[in-house]
Amino acid sequence: MKISVAGTGYVGLVAGVCFAEVGHDVTCVDVDEKKVKMMEAGITPIYEDGLQELMQKNNAAGRLHYTTDYKSAYKDAEAIFIGVGTPEQPDGSANLSYIATVSRQIAESVERDCLVVVKSTVPVGTNDKVEQFIHDFLARDVKIEVASNPEFLAQGSAVHDTLHAARIIIGTESKEAETILKKIYEPFGLPIVSVGRRSAEMIKYACNDFLALKISYMNDIANLCELVGADIDAVAEGMSYDERIGSRFLNAGIGYGGSCFPKDTKALKYIANQHGYHLRTVEAAVDVNAEQKTRLYQKASNRMITFQNLRIAVLGLAFKAGTDDLREAPSLDNVKLLLESGADIYAYDPVAVDNFKKQFPEGDFAKGHIRYVETPQKALQDANICFIFTEWKEIREIPASEFKRLMKIPLVYDGRNVYNVREMKDAGVEYYSIGR
Repeated sequence: MKISVAGTGYVGLVAGVCFAEVGHDVTCVDVDEKKVKMMEAGITPIYEDGLQELMQKNNAAGRLHYTTDYKSAYKDAEAIFIGVGTPEQPDGSANLSYIATVSRQIAESVERDCLVVVKSTVPVGTNDKVEQFIHDFLARDVKIEVASNPEFLAQGSAVHDTLHAARIIIGTESKEAETILKKIYEPFGLPIVSVGRRSAEMIKYACNDFLALKISYMNDIANLCELVGADIDAVAEGMSYDERIGSRFLNAGIGYGGSCFPKDTKALKYIANQHGYHLRTVEAAVDVNAEQKTRLYQKASNRMITFQNLRIAVLGLAFKAGTDDLREAPSLDNVKLLLESGADIYAYDPVAVDNFKKQFPEGDFAKGHIRYVETPQKALQDANICFIFTEWKEIREIPASEFKRLMKIPLVYDGRNVYNVREMKDAGVEYYSIGR
């Protein structure tokens, strides 16, 4: 099937590449000419495991194309997937301006009957508005239907999650739209759950917010474990055997980040408030997460007189391993606080440094300064304190003895519970983690 995809971020590009991988003819549309040229050369603009290899494979096979010319991409497409961003606004609502722009471009460009599929995460009822908006601006006498098809990929494993999803959610208002979407996804060989558009929109929020609740709950329990002398790892293991709870998303740490959970919890809270309802559980998850992000900084502040002129090793900048995404990353909040406190930061991350530099350029700030180094060991050399914010393999594999050997003061604050408490103590490291 001939498919066009609007947007080449985590949602759009991964979807487009995976559609090509199962045999569809795909054109990815983006406004950034530089990105388009990169992708034509087989270089992915985002870091995602396995994505670049599949891009290059399908580029060579002639199934994957890139353009800034949306008119040519949309005019004869059988299906157009909208995968543009819906960033959070100051009040917590979703910014739908990119959705509106693409919808109008589609309306003014299509020259044949077409199914428009909203893959971006949008408030309940948005698909109805998109369909009306397209019909308002439709330039030709063609039939356009709109369907919802939310994504459930996790950054760092997005390609695998798309090709091997637990299920595909499709939301349609006609049998014809349902049939087209099922045909598109037939080559994936995955279970398909077909519901109405509004239910599909709500499923996306309900799933993400449930997982965010689970994370915040475990972090809350971890904080209590510290006070009563329990071990959150042991607690999580005991919980994991209960089939009603499951084993995933039980790891305590310094909170969730990324492009989904922070934005989607706030968006659903906003939607509920707009309808006069308070989602108290979701509101609690948002509050717990906000406080959790700087918990280690507060612990270190209680331990130290000052951070002024102290050499601080920061290991990990991305919000999670496997991605270069910094959206809502705990490292951002903590580095800002450390710099304001006059710290001299030496930061390491295997892939996210370039993105981090856009917000914290290397060099001197009003009080502290930040330098970026090529290895964890260079960050640790002569450090007074080490903060671990991301559980990269390169960080997990550092022997406990290395902290003692390299650091001036072997004082480690681990936000991902990477290390065994006993091993760090035996190595002579003063070690603090979450809930242990």
